[in-house]
Amino acid sequence: MIPRYTLPEMGRLWSDAHRLQVMLDVELLVLEAQVTLGLVPAKALREIRKKVRVDVARVQQREAATRHDVIAFIEHLEERVGPYGRYLHFGLTSSDVLDTSLGVVLRDSAGLLQQDLRRLMQVLASQARRHKRTLAMGRTHGVHAEPTTFGLKLAMFYDEFTRHRTRLEAVQREVSVGKISGAVGTFANVDPAVERHVCRRLGLRPAPISTQIVQRDIHASYVTTLALIGGTLEQLATEIRNLQRTEVRELEEPFGTGQKGSSAMPHKKNPITCERIAGLSRLLRGYSVTALENICLWHERDITHSSTERVMLADASILMDYMLQTMTWVLEGLVVHADRMRANINLTHGVVFSGQVLLALMGRGLSRTAAYELVQGVALQVWRTGTNFQEALLKDARIRRHLTPTQIARCLDPAAALRHVDEIFKRVGLS
Repeated sequence: MIPRYTLPEMGRLWSDAHRLQVMLDVELLVLEAQVTLGLVPAKALREIRKKVRVDVARVQQREAATRHDVIAFIEHLEERVGPYGRYLHFGLTSSDVLDTSLGVVLRDSAGLLQQDLRRLMQVLASQARRHKRTLAMGRTHGVHAEPTTFGLKLAMFYDEFTRHRTRLEAVQREVSVGKISGAVGTFANVDPAVERHVCRRLGLRPAPISTQIVQRDIHASYVTTLALIGGTLEQLATEIRNLQRTEVRELEEPFGTGQKGSSAMPHKKNPITCERIAGLSRLLRGYSVTALENICLWHERDITHSSTERVMLADASILMDYMLQTMTWVLEGLVVHADRMRANINLTHGVVFSGQVLLALMGRGLSRTAAYELVQGVALQVWRTGTNFQEALLKDARIRRHLTPTQIARCLDPAAALRHVDEIFKRVGLS
């Protein structure tokens, strides 16, 4: 991932230096187990631990010649430790080291993302509670429907992120897997006790069964989970973008001192951060397709998955980290124009309360069809003329036969949206 979207902690997890260090940790733990089994002299392990260090540049130099990353890595270690290097990688295949170290990095990445998500949800919950009773226009098909509250809008996103939190916790457990089972997973040249020891020390679970690799449905589950979270981030970003449109202007994302909105139009304050989040979510969806295609490999393995994973897993993790933290920043500094929200409710002169009038007429004995036709006729007249809906209802003799002025006024009260807001907040864990 380019530096623009790479935050330090997640970037470190996916750096070459960290990746090679975790691979070294795996090799040393294998040696520990083999010492216990009497396959490697204890002195060899002590000497290797004293001398071994990873020089990323040197590994890269050797890989340019070997065109094999793990062989280059092992040859580099042998250079450092001398004759005892013959014990390194004994009985292993490359994927024993690669997939086990990948399990460590994915687990730790998922842990960081859980921290990000918890923080975002804290900020989202705070804003939802603050605006629990802030009346706003609800829209379907982009058209005014009935009033809701801005807090309820945010509570819906909080509930969605709650499901993502559960998914992320589950997928962290799923990716926390290692395998030290040899060339085709039969343990022909390595004792299963080695795998148990390595995985226990690294905090992983041994794969119940593997080929030369850990099966890629696990990694697909990780990436598709991130794509799902990205979808909700995009939905939230798109809602903010739509509500920042000049004609609506109910929200504004933060706009810093010295920030510029347009090179040509100094008045512009554009929702560029939310647009960025929406755009980056497309990358996550693309990566999820690649991850799903990586499941199908030839026989005990091929390496069609390998090249894509070098890009996809790092990028998806780094992007998700960036997107979660960036959206948290947006929510913390979100500018809410409650006055504009109320003004937009009144924009159509009360016609958005037509559903309440419909129900009131039905309550007075009219059929749904008859009541609908009465209310629709008045509502369409208001749309055409821009007159006041309440006044139009009062002037309609057919409606006045069934509803009193007080009953009509009660139908046009936006406070109906607040009637059950406390119960909804309780349902989603925001009470």
